[in-house]
Amino acid sequence: MPRTLSVVEKRNLGRTGRPVGVVGLGAWQLGADWGEVDEGDAMATLHAAVDAGVTFIDTADVYGDGRSERLVGRLLQERPDAGLTVATKAGRRADPHVPEAYTLDNLRAWTDRSRRNLGVDTLDLVQLHCPPTPVYSTPAVYDALDTLVADGAVAAYGVSVETVAEALEAISHPGVATVQVILNAFRQKPVEELLPAAREAGVGIIARVPLASGLLSGKYDESTEFGPDDHRNYNRQGDAFDVGETFAGVDFVTGVRAAREIAELTPEGATTAQLALRWILDQDGVSVVIPGARNAQQAQGNAAAADLAPLDGATLQRVREVYDERIRPQVHDRW
Repeated sequence: MPRTLSVVEKRNLGRTGRPVGVVGLGAWQLGADWGEVDEGDAMATLHAAVDAGVTFIDTADVYGDGRSERLVGRLLQERPDAGLTVATKAGRRADPHVPEAYTLDNLRAWTDRSRRNLGVDTLDLVQLHCPPTPVYSTPAVYDALDTLVADGAVAAYGVSVETVAEALEAISHPGVATVQVILNAFRQKPVEELLPAAREAGVGIIARVPLASGLLSGKYDESTEFGPDDHRNYNRQGDAFDVGETFAGVDFVTGVRAAREIAELTPEGATTAQLALRWILDQDGVSVVIPGARNAQQAQGNAAAADLAPLDGATLQRVREVYDERIRPQVHDRW
Protein backbone atom coordinates (compact mmCIF):
# COMPACT_ATOMS: atom_id res chain seq x y z
CA MET A 1 0.00 0.00 0.00
CA PRO A 2 1.53 3.38 -0.95
CA ARG A 3 2.46 5.70 1.88
CA THR A 4 0.61 8.98 2.38
CA LEU A 5 2.96 11.91 2.82
CA SER A 6 2.11 15.01 4.83
CA VAL A 7 2.63 18.32 3.07
CA VAL A 8 4.47 21.04 4.97
CA GLU A 9 5.48 24.59 4.15
CA LYS A 10 8.50 24.82 1.88
CA ARG A 11 11.16 27.51 1.68
CA ASN A 12 13.95 28.06 -0.79
CA LEU A 13 17.30 26.67 0.36
CA GLY A 14 19.38 29.70 -0.47
CA ARG A 15 21.52 29.65 -3.58
CA THR A 16 20.80 25.95 -4.17
CA GLY A 17 17.44 26.97 -5.63
CA ARG A 18 15.88 23.89 -4.02
CA PRO A 19 12.58 24.17 -2.11
CA VAL A 20 12.68 22.16 1.13
CA GLY A 21 10.23 21.52 3.92
CA VAL A 22 10.82 23.98 6.76
CA VAL A 23 11.35 21.21 9.32
CA GLY A 24 14.08 18.80 8.28
CA LEU A 25 15.87 16.03 10.13
CA GLY A 26 19.32 16.13 11.64
CA ALA A 27 20.89 12.67 11.41
CA TRP A 28 23.81 13.08 13.83
CA GLN A 29 22.06 10.83 16.34
CA LEU A 30 21.97 8.00 13.81
CA GLY A 31 25.73 7.73 14.28
CA ALA A 32 26.69 7.00 17.85
CA ASP A 33 27.28 10.26 19.70
CA TRP A 34 23.87 10.26 21.41
CA GLY A 35 24.04 6.66 22.58
CA GLU A 36 23.52 3.62 20.41
CA VAL A 37 20.55 3.57 18.02
CA ASP A 38 19.39 0.23 16.61
CA GLU A 39 19.41 0.09 12.80
CA GLY A 40 15.75 -0.89 12.66
CA ASP A 41 14.81 2.01 14.91
CA ALA A 42 16.94 4.35 12.83
CA MET A 43 15.21 3.37 9.61
CA ALA A 44 11.78 3.64 11.25
CA THR A 45 12.71 7.15 12.36
CA LEU A 46 13.82 8.13 8.86
CA HIS A 47 10.68 6.77 7.24
CA ALA A 48 8.44 8.43 9.84
CA ALA A 49 10.12 11.76 9.17
CA VAL A 50 9.51 11.44 5.43
CA ASP A 51 5.90 10.39 6.02
CA ALA A 52 5.47 13.52 8.15
CA GLY A 53 6.58 15.78 5.31
CA VAL A 54 10.33 16.06 5.90
CA THR A 55 12.21 16.57 2.63
CA PHE A 56 15.60 17.75 3.95
CA ILE A 57 18.04 15.52 5.84
CA ASP A 58 21.38 16.65 7.21
CA THR A 59 24.19 14.21 7.90
CA ALA A 60 28.01 14.12 7.87
CA ASP A 61 30.76 11.73 6.90
CA VAL A 62 31.98 11.41 10.49
CA TYR A 63 28.62 10.62 12.13
CA GLY A 64 29.22 7.05 13.23
CA ASP A 65 32.19 6.99 10.80
CA GLY A 66 29.76 6.94 7.88
CA ARG A 67 26.95 4.94 9.49
CA SER A 68 24.55 7.87 9.38
CA GLU A 69 25.27 8.47 5.69
CA ARG A 70 24.78 4.80 4.88
CA LEU A 71 21.41 4.71 6.66
CA VAL A 72 20.30 7.82 4.80
CA GLY A 73 21.51 6.21 1.59
CA ARG A 74 19.32 3.21 2.32
CA LEU A 75 16.39 5.59 2.79
CA LEU A 76 17.08 7.14 -0.61
CA GLN A 77 16.88 3.67 -2.16
CA GLU A 78 13.67 2.81 -0.33
CA ARG A 79 11.95 6.18 -0.93
CA PRO A 80 13.08 7.23 -4.42
CA ASP A 81 9.97 9.34 -5.06
CA ALA A 82 10.03 11.35 -1.81
CA GLY A 83 11.81 14.34 -3.33
CA LEU A 84 14.53 14.34 -0.68
CA THR A 85 17.42 16.77 -0.48
CA VAL A 86 20.37 15.40 1.50
CA ALA A 87 23.13 17.59 2.89
CA THR A 88 26.34 16.08 4.16
CA LYS A 89 29.58 17.55 5.49
CA ALA A 90 33.29 17.17 4.88
CA GLY A 91 36.50 18.04 6.64
CA ARG A 92 36.39 16.38 10.02
CA ARG A 93 38.12 13.26 8.71
CA ALA A 94 41.31 15.28 8.54
CA ASP A 95 43.87 14.24 11.17
CA PRO A 96 45.20 16.58 12.29
CA HIS A 97 42.27 18.90 11.65
CA VAL A 98 44.23 21.87 10.34
CA PRO A 99 43.57 24.46 7.60
CA GLU A 100 46.17 22.87 5.33
CA ALA A 101 44.05 19.69 5.14
CA TYR A 102 41.36 21.44 3.07
CA THR A 103 42.90 20.63 -0.31
CA LEU A 104 41.19 19.64 -3.54
CA ASP A 105 42.56 16.10 -3.25
CA ASN A 106 41.24 15.67 0.29
CA LEU A 107 37.89 17.27 -0.46
CA ARG A 108 37.53 14.99 -3.48
CA ALA A 109 38.39 11.91 -1.43
CA TRP A 110 35.96 12.86 1.34
CA THR A 111 33.10 13.64 -1.03
CA ASP A 112 33.75 10.49 -3.07
CA ARG A 113 33.39 8.47 0.14
CA SER A 114 30.14 10.27 0.96
CA ARG A 115 28.81 9.59 -2.53
CA ARG A 116 29.51 5.89 -2.01
CA ASN A 117 27.91 5.89 1.43
CA LEU A 118 24.80 7.66 0.15
CA GLY A 119 24.66 5.72 -3.10
CA VAL A 120 24.48 8.82 -5.30
CA ASP A 121 26.50 10.18 -8.20
CA THR A 122 26.12 13.81 -7.14
CA LEU A 123 25.82 15.15 -3.59
CA ASP A 124 22.93 17.60 -3.27
CA LEU A 125 24.82 19.80 -0.81
CA VAL A 126 28.20 19.39 0.86
CA GLN A 127 29.15 21.64 3.77
CA LEU A 128 32.56 22.38 5.22
CA HIS A 129 32.23 20.84 8.68
CA CYS A 130 33.15 23.59 11.13
CA PRO A 131 36.72 23.89 9.84
CA PRO A 132 39.44 25.96 11.49
CA THR A 133 38.53 29.63 11.19
CA PRO A 134 41.19 30.53 8.55
CA VAL A 135 39.57 28.11 6.08
CA TYR A 136 36.56 30.38 5.64
CA SER A 137 38.75 33.12 4.16
CA THR A 138 40.95 30.90 1.97
CA PRO A 139 40.12 31.37 -1.74
CA ALA A 140 41.76 28.07 -2.72
CA VAL A 141 39.21 26.15 -0.65
CA TYR A 142 36.32 27.72 -2.53
CA ASP A 143 38.15 27.10 -5.81
CA ALA A 144 38.38 23.42 -4.87
CA LEU A 145 34.67 23.29 -4.10
CA ASP A 146 33.90 25.00 -7.40
CA THR A 147 35.93 22.29 -9.12
CA LEU A 148 33.85 19.57 -7.46
CA VAL A 149 30.70 21.30 -8.69
CA ALA A 150 32.13 21.56 -12.21
CA ASP A 151 33.06 17.87 -12.09
CA GLY A 152 29.50 16.90 -11.15
CA ALA A 153 30.43 15.38 -7.79
CA VAL A 154 28.60 18.11 -5.88
CA ALA A 155 25.53 20.11 -6.89
CA ALA A 156 26.06 22.89 -4.35
CA TYR A 157 28.18 23.70 -1.33
CA GLY A 158 27.88 25.57 1.91
CA VAL A 159 29.48 25.86 5.31
CA SER A 160 28.72 24.78 8.84
CA VAL A 161 30.04 27.29 11.34
CA GLU A 162 30.58 27.79 15.05
CA THR A 163 30.56 31.60 15.07
CA VAL A 164 28.62 34.42 13.47
CA ALA A 165 31.92 35.96 12.32
CA GLU A 166 32.77 32.78 10.38
CA ALA A 167 29.34 32.83 8.78
CA LEU A 168 29.65 36.44 7.69
CA GLU A 169 33.01 35.70 6.07
CA ALA A 170 31.61 32.67 4.26
CA ILE A 171 28.61 34.42 2.73
CA SER A 172 30.92 36.97 1.14
CA HIS A 173 32.03 34.19 -1.23
CA PRO A 174 29.56 33.89 -4.13
CA GLY A 175 29.61 30.10 -4.39
CA VAL A 176 28.39 29.56 -0.83
CA ALA A 177 24.76 28.46 -1.05
CA THR A 178 23.98 27.86 2.62
CA VAL A 179 25.21 28.44 6.15
CA GLN A 180 24.47 26.00 8.94
CA VAL A 181 24.58 27.63 12.36
CA ILE A 182 23.45 26.95 15.91
CA LEU A 183 20.26 28.97 16.26
CA ASN A 184 17.67 28.51 18.97
CA ALA A 185 16.02 30.39 21.81
CA PHE A 186 19.30 30.04 23.74
CA ARG A 187 21.49 31.20 20.82
CA GLN A 188 19.98 34.41 19.45
CA LYS A 189 23.06 36.27 18.20
CA PRO A 190 22.55 34.96 14.62
CA VAL A 191 19.09 36.54 14.57
CA GLU A 192 20.62 39.96 15.16
CA GLU A 193 23.77 39.78 13.07
CA LEU A 194 23.61 36.93 10.54
CA LEU A 195 20.06 36.56 9.26
CA PRO A 196 19.79 40.06 7.76
CA ALA A 197 23.10 39.63 5.90
CA ALA A 198 22.16 36.16 4.68
CA ARG A 199 18.80 37.38 3.39
CA GLU A 200 20.51 40.15 1.46
CA ALA A 201 23.02 37.72 -0.03
CA GLY A 202 20.41 35.09 -0.91
CA VAL A 203 22.13 32.51 1.30
CA GLY A 204 20.05 29.82 2.98
CA ILE A 205 20.18 29.34 6.74
CA ILE A 206 20.08 25.83 8.21
CA ALA A 207 19.36 26.05 11.95
CA ARG A 208 21.04 23.29 13.91
CA VAL A 209 20.95 22.31 17.61
CA PRO A 210 17.42 23.77 17.63
CA LEU A 211 16.47 22.23 20.97
CA ALA A 212 19.83 22.95 22.64
CA SER A 213 20.59 19.21 22.84
CA GLY A 214 17.13 18.55 24.27
CA LEU A 215 17.07 21.29 26.90
CA LEU A 216 14.31 23.09 25.03
CA SER A 217 12.14 19.98 25.02
CA GLY A 218 11.39 20.90 28.63
CA LYS A 219 11.84 17.27 29.67
CA TYR A 220 15.00 17.58 31.76
CA ASP A 221 15.49 18.60 35.36
CA GLU A 222 18.58 19.40 37.39
CA SER A 223 19.16 15.71 38.18
CA THR A 224 18.91 14.31 34.62
CA GLU A 225 21.90 12.13 33.70
CA PHE A 226 23.15 10.90 30.32
CA GLY A 227 25.03 7.75 29.33
CA PRO A 228 28.82 7.56 28.97
CA ASP A 229 28.60 7.41 25.15
CA ASP A 230 26.35 10.49 24.95
CA HIS A 231 28.01 13.83 24.13
CA ARG A 232 25.66 15.47 26.63
CA ASN A 233 27.81 13.72 29.20
CA TYR A 234 31.32 13.62 27.76
CA ASN A 235 31.42 16.99 25.97
CA ARG A 236 29.99 19.31 28.62
CA GLN A 237 33.37 21.01 28.93
CA GLY A 238 34.23 20.80 25.23
CA ASP A 239 36.60 17.87 25.66
CA ALA A 240 35.65 16.23 22.33
CA PHE A 241 34.55 19.19 20.16
CA ASP A 242 33.32 22.75 20.49
CA VAL A 243 31.35 23.05 23.71
CA GLY A 244 28.74 25.13 21.91
CA GLU A 245 27.49 21.95 20.21
CA THR A 246 26.38 20.55 23.58
CA PHE A 247 23.43 22.32 25.21
CA ALA A 248 24.26 25.26 22.87
CA GLY A 249 27.12 26.11 25.24
CA VAL A 250 24.80 26.82 28.16
CA ASP A 251 25.52 25.49 31.64
CA PHE A 252 23.14 22.56 32.11
CA VAL A 253 21.42 23.73 35.29
CA THR A 254 21.03 27.26 33.95
CA GLY A 255 19.55 25.81 30.77
CA VAL A 256 17.10 23.58 32.64
CA ARG A 257 15.79 26.53 34.63
CA ALA A 258 15.51 28.79 31.59
CA ALA A 259 13.76 26.04 29.63
CA ARG A 260 11.27 25.68 32.47
CA GLU A 261 10.30 29.33 32.03
CA ILE A 262 9.96 28.93 28.27
CA ALA A 263 7.85 25.80 28.75
CA GLU A 264 5.23 27.95 30.47
CA LEU A 265 4.62 29.61 27.08
CA THR A 266 3.71 26.36 25.28
CA PRO A 267 0.45 26.72 23.33
CA GLU A 268 -2.42 24.38 24.18
CA GLY A 269 -2.14 21.15 22.23
CA ALA A 270 1.54 21.64 21.46
CA THR A 271 4.76 20.44 23.07
CA THR A 272 7.56 22.63 24.36
CA ALA A 273 9.82 21.22 21.65
CA GLN A 274 7.31 22.32 19.02
CA LEU A 275 7.21 25.79 20.58
CA ALA A 276 11.01 25.98 20.39
CA LEU A 277 11.02 24.90 16.75
CA ARG A 278 8.24 27.32 15.84
CA TRP A 279 10.25 30.14 17.42
CA ILE A 280 13.09 29.38 15.01
CA LEU A 281 10.78 29.21 12.00
CA ASP A 282 9.43 32.64 12.94
CA GLN A 283 12.87 34.21 12.46
CA ASP A 284 12.99 35.89 9.05
CA GLY A 285 15.67 34.29 6.91
CA VAL A 286 15.65 30.73 8.28
CA SER A 287 15.30 28.20 5.46
CA VAL A 288 15.03 24.97 7.45
CA VAL A 289 15.48 23.75 11.01
CA ILE A 290 17.04 20.32 11.60
CA PRO A 291 16.04 18.73 14.90
CA GLY A 292 17.28 15.23 15.54
CA ALA A 293 15.03 12.34 16.50
CA ARG A 294 15.76 9.01 18.14
CA ASN A 295 12.43 7.40 17.28
CA ALA A 296 9.48 7.73 14.93
CA GLN A 297 7.33 9.55 17.48
CA GLN A 298 9.94 12.28 17.94
CA ALA A 299 10.34 12.68 14.19
CA GLN A 300 6.60 13.10 13.72
CA GLY A 301 6.30 15.50 16.64
CA ASN A 302 9.11 17.68 15.35
CA ALA A 303 7.63 17.87 11.85
CA ALA A 304 4.30 18.93 13.32
CA ALA A 305 5.91 22.16 14.54
CA ALA A 306 5.46 23.45 11.00
CA ASP A 307 1.69 23.29 11.56
CA LEU A 308 1.74 25.64 14.56
CA ALA A 309 0.58 29.19 14.02
CA PRO A 310 3.33 31.82 14.24
CA LEU A 311 3.97 32.81 17.84
CA ASP A 312 2.36 36.00 19.07
CA GLY A 313 4.30 39.10 20.03
CA ALA A 314 3.96 38.53 23.77
CA THR A 315 5.44 35.03 23.49
CA LEU A 316 8.32 36.24 21.35
CA GLN A 317 9.01 39.02 23.83
CA ARG A 318 9.03 36.64 26.80
CA VAL A 319 11.45 34.26 25.04
CA ARG A 320 13.73 37.24 24.46
CA GLU A 321 13.50 38.25 28.12
CA VAL A 322 14.47 34.76 29.29
CA TYR A 323 17.42 34.84 26.91
CA ASP A 324 18.56 38.28 28.04
CA GLU A 325 18.18 37.52 31.74
CA ARG A 326 19.51 33.96 31.97
CA ILE A 327 21.38 32.97 28.82
CA ARG A 328 22.95 35.97 27.11
CA PRO A 329 25.78 36.42 29.67
CA GLN A 330 27.00 32.86 29.03
CA VAL A 331 26.87 32.61 25.25
CA HIS A 332 26.22 35.82 23.31
CA ASP A 333 29.78 37.06 22.96
CA ARG A 334 31.40 33.62 22.63
CA TRP A 335 29.99 32.55 19.27
